[in-house]
Amino acid sequence: MLAGLLSAGLALGVEPPAEPDAESASRDAPPLPAGLSPEPVEPDEPPLPSGLEERRDDAERDSTAPALPAGLGGPQPSTEPPPSEPSLPTGLGGEPANEPDAAAAALDRPSWARGWTGFWDLRYGTRLRDDADQRRTSLLETRLQLSRDHSLGQALLRITADLVYDEVAAQQGLDLERGQGVLDLREAFVGLPIGERMDLRAGRQVLTWGVGDLLFLNDLFPKDWNSFFVGRDVEYLKAPSDALRAAFFLPAFNLDVVYTPRFDADRFLDPRRLSYFDPRFGAVVGASVPFDPVVPDGWFDDDEWAVRVYRLLGGWELAAYGYRGFWKSPEGFDPVTGRPRFPRLDVWGASARGTLGRGVLSTEFAAYDSRDDDRGRDPFTPNSEQRLLIGWDQELVANLSLGLQYYVERTADHSALLASWPDGVGRPPDRHRQLLTGRLTWLTHGQNVTWSAFVFASPSDRDAYLRGAWSWKPTDRWTLSAGFNAFEGRNRDSFFGQFETNSNAYLGVRYGF
Repeated sequence: MLAGLLSAGLALGVEPPAEPDAESASRDAPPLPAGLSPEPVEPDEPPLPSGLEERRDDAERDSTAPALPAGLGGPQPSTEPPPSEPSLPTGLGGEPANEPDAAAAALDRPSWARGWTGFWDLRYGTRLRDDADQRRTSLLETRLQLSRDHSLGQALLRITADLVYDEVAAQQGLDLERGQGVLDLREAFVGLPIGERMDLRAGRQVLTWGVGDLLFLNDLFPKDWNSFFVGRDVEYLKAPSDALRAAFFLPAFNLDVVYTPRFDADRFLDPRRLSYFDPRFGAVVGASVPFDPVVPDGWFDDDEWAVRVYRLLGGWELAAYGYRGFWKSPEGFDPVTGRPRFPRLDVWGASARGTLGRGVLSTEFAAYDSRDDDRGRDPFTPNSEQRLLIGWDQELVANLSLGLQYYVERTADHSALLASWPDGVGRPPDRHRQLLTGRLTWLTHGQNVTWSAFVFASPSDRDAYLRGAWSWKPTDRWTLSAGFNAFEGRNRDSFFGQFETNSNAYLGVRYGF
Protein backbone atom coordinates (compact mmCIF):
# COMPACT_ATOMS: atom_id res chain seq x y z
CA MET A 1 0.00 0.00 0.00
CA LEU A 2 0.96 3.65 -0.18
CA ALA A 3 2.34 3.43 3.30
CA GLY A 4 4.57 0.56 2.34
CA LEU A 5 5.92 2.40 -0.72
CA LEU A 6 6.74 5.47 1.31
CA SER A 7 8.91 3.41 3.64
CA ALA A 8 11.66 2.22 1.36
CA GLY A 9 12.64 0.09 4.22
CA LEU A 10 9.78 -2.32 4.68
CA ALA A 11 10.45 -5.35 6.82
CA LEU A 12 11.34 -8.02 4.30
CA GLY A 13 9.69 -10.41 6.63
CA VAL A 14 13.11 -11.84 6.31
CA GLU A 15 14.90 -12.76 9.73
CA PRO A 16 18.69 -13.11 9.34
CA PRO A 17 20.69 -15.55 6.30
CA ALA A 18 24.25 -16.54 6.55
CA GLU A 19 26.98 -14.78 4.59
CA PRO A 20 30.60 -15.63 4.81
CA ASP A 21 31.80 -13.96 7.97
CA ALA A 22 28.71 -13.19 9.88
CA GLU A 23 26.89 -16.31 8.95
CA SER A 24 29.72 -18.56 9.84
CA ALA A 25 29.87 -17.18 13.27
CA SER A 26 26.12 -17.36 13.44
CA ARG A 27 25.96 -21.12 13.39
CA ASP A 28 29.18 -21.90 15.06
CA ALA A 29 28.90 -19.47 17.84
CA PRO A 30 26.10 -17.68 17.52
CA PRO A 31 20.83 -15.48 11.11
CA LEU A 32 20.39 -14.50 8.44
CA PRO A 33 20.87 -12.16 4.92
CA ALA A 34 24.22 -13.92 6.41
CA GLY A 35 28.18 -12.60 10.54
CA LEU A 36 32.37 -14.04 14.05
CA SER A 37 34.76 -14.35 16.54
CA PRO A 38 33.96 -16.56 19.46
CA GLU A 39 33.73 -14.58 22.60
CA PRO A 40 33.77 -15.45 26.26
CA VAL A 41 30.85 -17.53 27.47
CA GLU A 42 28.47 -16.25 30.05
CA PRO A 43 28.14 -17.80 33.45
CA ASP A 44 26.44 -21.20 33.43
CA GLU A 45 22.69 -21.15 33.36
CA PRO A 46 20.54 -23.22 35.70
CA PRO A 47 19.83 -26.65 34.18
CA LEU A 48 16.68 -26.92 32.12
CA PRO A 49 13.87 -29.13 33.33
CA SER A 50 13.91 -32.73 32.22
CA GLY A 51 13.01 -33.10 28.58
CA LEU A 52 13.99 -29.60 27.55
CA GLU A 53 17.19 -29.28 25.63
CA GLU A 54 19.52 -26.37 26.42
CA ARG A 55 19.85 -24.17 23.40
CA ARG A 56 21.25 -20.83 22.44
CA ASP A 57 19.73 -17.50 21.56
CA ASP A 58 19.46 -16.92 17.83
CA ALA A 59 20.72 -13.43 17.48
CA GLU A 60 23.28 -13.57 20.23
CA ARG A 61 24.82 -16.76 18.95
CA ASP A 62 25.31 -14.85 15.80
CA SER A 63 28.35 -12.77 16.48
CA THR A 64 26.78 -10.11 14.77
CA ALA A 65 21.49 -5.96 12.54
CA PRO A 66 14.37 1.68 5.78
CA ALA A 67 12.84 -1.70 6.47
CA LEU A 68 13.11 -4.68 4.21
CA PRO A 69 10.13 -5.53 2.05
CA ALA A 70 7.25 -6.99 3.85
CA GLY A 71 7.98 -10.62 3.97
CA LEU A 72 11.74 -10.47 4.24
CA GLY A 73 12.70 -9.91 7.50
CA GLY A 74 19.97 -10.84 11.00
CA PRO A 75 23.07 -10.46 14.01
CA GLN A 76 25.98 -8.80 15.73
CA PRO A 77 29.21 -10.27 16.98
CA SER A 78 28.64 -11.21 20.51
CA THR A 79 29.43 -13.82 23.05
CA GLU A 80 27.41 -16.96 23.60
CA PRO A 81 24.20 -16.37 25.52
CA PRO A 82 22.64 -18.50 28.14
CA PRO A 83 22.00 -22.04 26.88
CA SER A 84 18.28 -21.61 27.08
CA GLU A 85 17.33 -20.52 23.59
CA PRO A 86 16.20 -22.52 20.59
CA SER A 87 18.81 -23.07 17.89
CA LEU A 88 19.52 -20.29 15.43
CA PRO A 89 17.17 -20.07 12.45
CA THR A 90 18.36 -21.59 9.22
CA GLY A 91 20.47 -19.11 7.33
CA LEU A 92 21.91 -17.30 10.31
CA GLY A 93 24.82 -19.63 10.46
CA GLY A 94 26.26 -22.67 8.86
CA GLU A 95 29.76 -21.85 7.77
CA PRO A 96 32.94 -22.29 9.75
CA ALA A 97 33.74 -19.63 12.32
CA ASN A 98 35.58 -16.70 10.78
CA GLU A 99 37.53 -15.62 13.82
CA PRO A 100 40.29 -17.27 15.83
CA ASP A 101 39.50 -19.16 19.00
CA ALA A 102 39.36 -16.65 21.86
CA ALA A 103 41.31 -18.77 24.33
CA ALA A 104 44.10 -19.57 21.89
CA ALA A 105 44.26 -16.01 20.62
CA ALA A 106 44.68 -14.65 24.14
CA LEU A 107 48.02 -16.44 24.52
CA ASP A 108 49.87 -14.21 22.08
CA ARG A 109 48.19 -10.88 22.82
CA PRO A 110 50.01 -7.95 24.44
CA SER A 111 49.08 -7.47 28.08
CA TRP A 112 46.99 -4.36 27.40
CA ALA A 113 44.75 -6.32 24.99
CA ARG A 114 44.05 -9.34 27.16
CA GLY A 115 40.44 -9.65 28.12
CA TRP A 116 39.26 -7.93 24.95
CA THR A 117 37.98 -9.56 21.77
CA GLY A 118 36.99 -8.00 18.50
CA PHE A 119 38.15 -7.24 14.98
CA TRP A 120 39.29 -4.57 12.58
CA ASP A 121 37.28 -4.42 9.34
CA LEU A 122 37.83 -2.43 6.12
CA ARG A 123 35.17 -2.29 3.36
CA TYR A 124 34.93 -0.72 -0.08
CA GLY A 125 31.94 -0.84 -2.43
CA THR A 126 30.95 0.71 -5.75
CA ARG A 127 27.67 1.00 -7.64
CA LEU A 128 27.19 -1.17 -10.69
CA ARG A 129 24.68 1.20 -12.30
CA ASP A 130 24.51 4.95 -12.77
CA ASP A 131 22.45 6.96 -10.30
CA ALA A 132 22.38 10.71 -10.82
CA ASP A 133 21.26 11.23 -7.23
CA GLN A 134 24.02 9.20 -5.53
CA ARG A 135 27.79 8.90 -5.35
CA ARG A 136 29.45 6.14 -7.35
CA THR A 137 31.08 4.90 -4.14
CA SER A 138 28.46 2.98 -2.17
CA LEU A 139 30.65 1.92 0.77
CA LEU A 140 34.00 3.13 2.11
CA GLU A 141 34.54 2.65 5.81
CA THR A 142 36.72 1.11 8.47
CA ARG A 143 35.63 -0.05 11.89
CA LEU A 144 37.29 -1.39 15.01
CA GLN A 145 35.08 -3.52 17.22
CA LEU A 146 36.01 -4.06 20.86
CA SER A 147 34.11 -6.36 23.20
CA ARG A 148 34.66 -7.35 26.81
CA ASP A 149 32.86 -9.25 29.57
CA HIS A 150 33.33 -8.35 33.21
CA SER A 151 32.04 -10.34 36.17
CA LEU A 152 30.26 -8.47 38.95
CA GLY A 153 29.67 -11.23 41.46
CA GLN A 154 27.01 -13.41 39.86
CA ALA A 155 26.22 -10.72 37.32
CA LEU A 156 27.88 -10.29 33.94
CA LEU A 157 28.56 -6.91 32.33
CA ARG A 158 29.15 -6.94 28.58
CA ILE A 159 30.25 -4.05 26.39
CA THR A 160 30.60 -4.28 22.61
CA ALA A 161 31.27 -1.11 20.63
CA ASP A 162 32.37 -0.25 17.10
CA LEU A 163 34.58 2.75 16.39
CA VAL A 164 33.74 3.75 12.82
CA TYR A 165 35.01 6.04 10.10
CA ASP A 166 32.41 6.18 7.30
CA GLU A 167 33.65 8.21 4.33
CA VAL A 168 30.33 8.00 2.46
CA ALA A 169 28.51 9.76 5.31
CA ALA A 170 31.43 11.48 7.04
CA GLN A 171 29.27 14.45 8.09
CA GLN A 172 26.82 12.39 10.11
CA GLY A 173 26.46 13.37 13.74
CA LEU A 174 26.49 10.76 16.48
CA ASP A 175 23.18 8.86 16.65
CA LEU A 176 23.28 5.62 18.66
CA GLU A 177 19.73 4.69 17.66
CA ARG A 178 20.46 4.77 13.93
CA GLY A 179 24.06 3.59 14.22
CA GLN A 180 25.46 6.80 12.74
CA GLY A 181 28.64 8.65 13.61
CA VAL A 182 31.98 7.49 14.97
CA LEU A 183 30.48 5.14 17.58
CA ASP A 184 28.05 2.26 17.12
CA LEU A 185 27.24 0.81 20.55
CA ARG A 186 26.25 -2.79 19.82
CA GLU A 187 25.92 -4.18 23.36
CA ALA A 188 25.90 -2.71 26.84
CA PHE A 189 23.97 -4.91 29.26
CA VAL A 190 24.03 -6.59 32.63
CA GLY A 191 22.97 -10.23 32.89
CA LEU A 192 21.99 -11.81 36.20
CA PRO A 193 20.61 -15.24 37.14
CA ILE A 194 17.63 -15.04 39.51
CA GLY A 195 17.36 -18.31 41.39
CA GLU A 196 17.50 -21.52 39.39
CA ARG A 197 14.75 -20.85 36.87
CA MET A 198 15.15 -17.26 35.74
CA ASP A 199 17.70 -15.07 33.98
CA LEU A 200 17.48 -11.31 33.66
CA ARG A 201 19.28 -9.16 31.11
CA ALA A 202 18.95 -5.36 31.04
CA GLY A 203 20.46 -2.90 28.58
CA ARG A 204 21.46 -2.77 24.93
CA GLN A 205 21.42 -6.23 23.36
CA VAL A 206 20.91 -7.99 20.03
CA LEU A 207 17.77 -10.15 19.92
CA THR A 208 16.48 -12.62 17.34
CA TRP A 209 13.92 -15.40 17.14
CA GLY A 210 11.96 -17.26 14.48
CA VAL A 211 13.00 -19.89 11.92
CA GLY A 212 13.27 -17.92 8.66
CA ASP A 213 16.45 -17.55 6.64
CA LEU A 214 16.63 -13.80 6.01
CA LEU A 215 12.86 -13.72 6.27
CA PHE A 216 11.40 -12.35 9.51
CA LEU A 217 7.80 -12.96 10.45
CA ASN A 218 7.65 -12.94 14.25
CA ASP A 219 10.99 -11.25 14.84
CA LEU A 220 9.97 -7.67 15.49
CA PHE A 221 13.38 -6.63 16.78
CA PRO A 222 15.17 -3.87 14.83
CA LYS A 223 17.06 -4.53 11.59
CA ASP A 224 19.56 -2.41 9.68
CA TRP A 225 18.62 -2.65 6.02
CA ASN A 226 21.15 -0.02 4.92
CA SER A 227 23.97 -2.29 6.10
CA PHE A 228 22.34 -5.32 4.48
CA PHE A 229 22.00 -3.69 1.06
CA VAL A 230 25.39 -1.94 0.78
CA GLY A 231 27.68 -4.87 1.64
CA ARG A 232 28.54 -4.71 5.33
CA ASP A 233 29.00 -8.04 7.05
CA VAL A 234 25.63 -9.74 7.53
CA GLU A 235 26.02 -9.53 11.31
CA TYR A 236 25.00 -5.89 10.96
CA LEU A 237 21.58 -6.83 9.61
CA LYS A 238 20.53 -7.07 13.25
CA ALA A 239 20.43 -3.75 15.09
CA PRO A 240 20.51 -3.61 18.90
CA SER A 241 17.51 -3.15 21.21
CA ASP A 242 17.45 -1.18 24.47
CA ALA A 243 15.40 -3.65 26.45
CA LEU A 244 14.81 -5.75 29.52
CA ARG A 245 14.69 -9.49 28.82
CA ALA A 246 13.54 -12.09 31.32
CA ALA A 247 14.03 -15.80 30.54
CA PHE A 248 12.11 -18.41 32.55
CA PHE A 249 13.00 -22.13 32.51
CA LEU A 250 9.81 -23.93 33.52
CA PRO A 251 9.05 -27.66 33.74
CA ALA A 252 6.72 -27.76 30.73
CA PHE A 253 8.22 -25.00 28.53
CA ASN A 254 10.58 -22.04 28.42
CA LEU A 255 9.40 -18.44 28.33
CA ASP A 256 11.05 -15.23 27.12
CA VAL A 257 9.58 -11.82 27.86
CA VAL A 258 11.17 -8.71 26.32
CA TYR A 259 10.12 -5.20 27.33
CA THR A 260 11.40 -2.17 25.41
CA PRO A 261 10.46 1.00 27.31
CA ARG A 262 10.81 3.21 24.22
CA PHE A 263 10.15 2.09 20.64
CA ASP A 264 13.24 0.81 18.79
CA ALA A 265 12.64 1.29 15.06
CA ASP A 266 14.52 -0.38 12.26
CA ARG A 267 17.52 1.53 11.03
CA PHE A 268 15.41 2.57 8.08
CA LEU A 269 16.33 4.01 4.69
CA ASP A 270 19.18 6.50 4.51
CA PRO A 271 18.64 8.43 1.24
CA ARG A 272 22.33 9.38 1.25
CA ARG A 273 23.09 5.70 0.56
CA LEU A 274 20.03 4.26 -1.15
CA SER A 275 17.63 5.59 -3.78
CA TYR A 276 13.99 4.52 -3.50
CA PHE A 277 10.58 5.02 -5.11
CA ASP A 278 8.64 7.92 -3.59
CA PRO A 279 4.95 7.90 -4.64
CA ARG A 280 4.71 11.62 -3.81
CA PHE A 281 6.88 12.28 -6.87
CA GLY A 282 6.03 9.15 -8.83
CA ALA A 283 9.74 8.49 -9.32
CA VAL A 284 12.87 7.04 -7.74
CA VAL A 285 14.60 9.64 -5.57
CA GLY A 286 17.73 9.69 -3.43
CA ALA A 287 20.00 12.13 -1.60
CA SER A 288 18.17 15.21 -2.91
CA VAL A 289 14.94 14.27 -1.08
CA PRO A 290 15.03 14.06 2.75
CA PHE A 291 13.49 11.02 4.42
CA ASP A 292 12.30 12.25 7.80
CA PRO A 293 9.67 9.98 9.43
CA VAL A 294 7.89 10.68 12.70
CA VAL A 295 9.28 8.15 15.19
CA PRO A 296 7.35 7.35 18.42
CA ASP A 297 9.83 8.24 21.16
CA GLY A 298 7.92 8.56 24.44
CA TRP A 299 9.46 6.59 27.31
CA PHE A 300 6.96 4.05 28.70
CA ASP A 301 4.22 5.48 26.45
CA ASP A 302 5.62 4.30 23.12
CA ASP A 303 6.87 0.98 24.47
CA GLU A 304 7.00 -2.57 23.06
CA TRP A 305 6.30 -6.04 24.44
CA ALA A 306 7.48 -9.30 22.89
CA VAL A 307 6.81 -12.81 24.25
CA ARG A 308 7.98 -16.25 23.17
CA VAL A 309 6.98 -19.65 24.57
CA TYR A 310 9.05 -22.56 23.28
CA ARG A 311 10.08 -26.15 23.92
CA LEU A 312 11.49 -29.24 22.26
CA LEU A 313 8.92 -31.98 21.61
CA GLY A 314 9.71 -35.24 19.84
CA GLY A 315 12.73 -33.74 18.10
CA TRP A 316 10.78 -30.67 16.92
CA GLU A 317 11.39 -27.11 18.07
CA LEU A 318 8.00 -25.54 18.73
CA ALA A 319 7.39 -21.89 19.58
CA ALA A 320 4.56 -19.37 19.94
CA TYR A 321 5.05 -15.60 19.75
CA GLY A 322 3.33 -12.36 20.63
CA TYR A 323 4.19 -8.70 20.02
CA ARG A 324 2.59 -5.36 20.83
CA GLY A 325 4.12 -2.14 19.55
CA PHE A 326 4.51 -0.51 16.13
CA TRP A 327 5.37 -1.39 12.54
CA LYS A 328 9.17 -1.50 12.63
CA SER A 329 9.57 0.56 9.46
CA PRO A 330 7.76 3.79 8.58
CA GLU A 331 5.03 2.10 6.56
CA GLY A 332 2.39 4.72 7.34
CA PHE A 333 2.04 8.25 5.99
CA ASP A 334 0.58 11.44 7.41
CA PRO A 335 -1.11 13.30 4.50
CA VAL A 336 -1.29 16.50 6.56
CA THR A 337 2.42 16.83 7.43
CA GLY A 338 3.65 14.81 4.46
CA ARG A 339 5.88 12.68 6.69
CA PRO A 340 6.10 8.89 6.98
CA ARG A 341 5.06 7.40 10.33
CA PHE A 342 5.00 4.16 12.34
CA PRO A 343 1.42 2.88 12.89
CA ARG A 344 0.55 0.69 15.89
CA LEU A 345 0.81 -3.07 15.45
CA ASP A 346 -0.02 -6.35 17.23
CA VAL A 347 1.40 -9.69 16.03
CA TRP A 348 0.64 -13.29 17.01
CA GLY A 349 2.35 -16.30 15.54
CA ALA A 350 3.94 -19.74 15.83
CA SER A 351 6.79 -21.76 14.34
CA ALA A 352 8.03 -25.34 14.10
CA ARG A 353 11.29 -26.84 12.91
CA GLY A 354 12.57 -30.39 12.84
CA THR A 355 14.31 -33.11 10.87
CA LEU A 356 12.34 -34.75 8.10
CA GLY A 357 14.06 -37.36 5.97
CA ARG A 358 17.46 -36.07 4.89
CA GLY A 359 16.68 -32.44 5.54
CA VAL A 360 15.23 -29.92 7.97
CA LEU A 361 11.67 -28.61 7.57
CA SER A 362 10.75 -25.18 8.94
CA THR A 363 7.42 -23.41 9.01
CA GLU A 364 6.29 -20.15 10.56
CA PHE A 365 3.03 -18.19 10.66
CA ALA A 366 2.25 -14.64 11.81
CA ALA A 367 -0.96 -12.59 11.97
CA TYR A 368 -0.40 -8.82 11.79
CA ASP A 369 -3.15 -6.65 13.29
CA SER A 370 -2.75 -3.06 12.10
CA ARG A 371 -4.48 -1.36 15.01
CA ASP A 372 -4.73 2.08 13.39
CA ASP A 373 -6.79 0.74 10.47
CA ASP A 374 -8.62 -2.41 11.47
CA ARG A 375 -11.00 -2.24 8.48
CA GLY A 376 -8.39 -1.55 5.81
CA ARG A 377 -10.02 1.63 4.53
CA ASP A 378 -7.11 4.02 5.14
CA PRO A 379 -4.67 3.94 2.19
CA PHE A 380 -2.09 5.79 4.31
CA THR A 381 -1.93 3.00 6.91
CA PRO A 382 -0.85 -0.58 6.14
CA ASN A 383 -3.64 -3.15 6.21
CA SER A 384 -3.63 -6.11 8.54
CA GLU A 385 -1.88 -9.16 7.09
CA GLN A 386 -1.34 -12.88 7.46
CA ARG A 387 2.15 -14.23 6.69
CA LEU A 388 3.23 -17.83 6.10
CA LEU A 389 6.68 -19.30 5.54
CA ILE A 390 7.73 -22.86 4.63
CA GLY A 391 11.41 -23.72 4.37
CA TRP A 392 13.61 -26.71 3.57
CA ASP A 393 17.36 -27.19 4.16
CA GLN A 394 19.48 -30.12 3.09
CA GLU A 395 23.13 -30.98 2.54
CA LEU A 396 23.26 -32.20 -1.05
CA VAL A 397 26.78 -33.61 -0.82
CA ALA A 398 29.65 -33.01 1.59
CA ASN A 399 30.25 -29.24 2.01
CA LEU A 400 27.44 -28.30 -0.38
CA SER A 401 24.06 -27.29 1.10
CA LEU A 402 20.81 -25.98 -0.33
CA GLY A 403 18.07 -23.97 1.38
CA LEU A 404 14.67 -23.18 -0.15
CA GLN A 405 11.78 -21.07 1.18
CA TYR A 406 8.28 -20.12 0.07
CA TYR A 407 6.72 -17.05 1.65
CA VAL A 408 3.26 -15.60 1.12
CA GLU A 409 1.74 -12.46 2.55
CA ARG A 410 -2.02 -11.98 2.39
CA THR A 411 -3.48 -8.47 2.65
CA ALA A 412 -6.67 -8.35 4.71
CA ASP A 413 -9.66 -6.22 3.61
CA HIS A 414 -8.15 -5.92 0.15
CA SER A 415 -11.39 -4.82 -1.50
CA ALA A 416 -11.75 -1.92 0.95
CA LEU A 417 -8.15 -0.92 0.23
CA LEU A 418 -8.73 -0.84 -3.52
CA ALA A 419 -11.89 1.21 -3.09
CA SER A 420 -10.06 3.87 -1.07
CA TRP A 421 -6.77 3.92 -3.02
CA PRO A 422 -6.03 7.46 -4.33
CA ASP A 423 -5.15 8.07 -7.97
CA GLY A 424 -1.63 8.90 -9.03
CA VAL A 425 0.27 7.37 -6.12
CA GLY A 426 1.51 4.11 -7.58
CA ARG A 427 -0.02 0.66 -7.55
CA PRO A 428 -1.89 -0.76 -4.54
CA PRO A 429 -0.45 -3.97 -3.08
CA ASP A 430 -1.64 -7.31 -4.40
CA ARG A 431 -3.97 -9.39 -2.28
CA HIS A 432 -1.24 -12.04 -2.14
CA ARG A 433 2.44 -11.18 -2.31
CA GLN A 434 4.58 -14.24 -2.94
CA LEU A 435 8.30 -14.66 -2.48
CA LEU A 436 10.65 -17.54 -3.21
CA THR A 437 14.17 -17.75 -1.83
CA GLY A 438 17.09 -20.06 -2.47
CA ARG A 439 20.47 -20.33 -0.77
CA LEU A 440 23.41 -22.36 -2.05
CA THR A 441 26.52 -22.63 0.13
CA TRP A 442 29.73 -24.41 -0.91
CA LEU A 443 32.79 -24.86 1.32
CA THR A 444 36.12 -25.60 -0.35
CA HIS A 445 39.87 -25.69 0.40
CA GLY A 446 39.49 -27.39 3.75
CA GLN A 447 36.41 -25.25 4.49
CA ASN A 448 38.61 -22.12 4.48
CA VAL A 449 36.85 -20.76 1.38
CA THR A 450 33.09 -20.14 1.36
CA TRP A 451 31.01 -19.51 -1.77
CA SER A 452 27.42 -18.38 -1.16
CA ALA A 453 24.51 -17.28 -3.32
CA PHE A 454 21.13 -16.16 -2.00
CA VAL A 455 18.24 -15.12 -4.26
CA PHE A 456 14.89 -13.50 -3.46
CA ALA A 457 12.38 -13.73 -6.33
CA SER A 458 8.80 -12.47 -6.24
CA PRO A 459 6.49 -13.81 -8.98
CA SER A 460 3.73 -11.43 -7.87
CA ASP A 461 5.92 -8.30 -7.93
CA ARG A 462 8.01 -9.57 -10.86
CA ASP A 463 11.25 -8.50 -9.26
CA ALA A 464 14.29 -10.14 -7.68
CA TYR A 465 17.34 -9.57 -5.48
CA LEU A 466 20.53 -11.66 -5.76
CA ARG A 467 23.24 -11.68 -3.07
CA GLY A 468 26.55 -13.27 -3.94
CA ALA A 469 29.36 -13.66 -1.40
CA TRP A 470 32.84 -15.19 -1.22
CA SER A 471 35.29 -15.37 1.68
CA TRP A 472 38.75 -16.85 2.25
CA LYS A 473 40.56 -17.39 5.53
CA PRO A 474 44.27 -17.52 4.73
CA THR A 475 44.98 -17.64 8.49
CA ASP A 476 42.95 -17.92 11.67
CA ARG A 477 43.03 -14.15 12.09
CA TRP A 478 42.61 -12.81 8.57
CA THR A 479 39.51 -13.04 6.36
CA LEU A 480 39.24 -11.66 2.83
CA SER A 481 35.78 -11.25 1.33
CA ALA A 482 33.98 -10.05 -1.77
CA GLY A 483 30.39 -9.94 -2.91
CA PHE A 484 27.62 -8.16 -4.75
CA ASN A 485 23.99 -7.06 -4.34
CA ALA A 486 22.00 -7.04 -7.59
CA PHE A 487 18.40 -5.78 -7.86
CA GLU A 488 16.05 -6.26 -10.81
CA GLY A 489 12.39 -5.42 -11.38
CA ARG A 490 9.95 -4.90 -14.18
CA ASN A 491 8.40 -1.95 -12.33
CA ARG A 492 10.34 0.76 -10.54
CA ASP A 493 7.68 0.98 -7.80
CA SER A 494 8.04 -2.67 -6.67
CA PHE A 495 10.14 -3.37 -3.61
CA PHE A 496 13.24 -4.78 -5.28
CA GLY A 497 12.64 -2.94 -8.55
CA GLN A 498 12.99 0.45 -6.87
CA PHE A 499 16.53 -0.44 -5.77
CA GLU A 500 17.94 -1.24 -9.23
CA THR A 501 20.39 1.67 -9.22
CA ASN A 502 21.62 0.60 -5.79
CA SER A 503 23.15 -2.60 -7.21
CA ASN A 504 26.73 -2.79 -5.97
CA ALA A 505 29.88 -4.88 -5.57
CA TYR A 506 32.21 -4.77 -2.57
CA LEU A 507 35.52 -5.98 -1.12
CA GLY A 508 36.43 -6.48 2.53
CA VAL A 509 39.31 -7.47 4.76
CA ARG A 510 39.03 -8.38 8.45
CA TYR A 511 41.57 -9.06 11.18
CA GLY A 512 40.17 -10.78 14.28
CA PHE A 513 41.70 -10.87 17.73
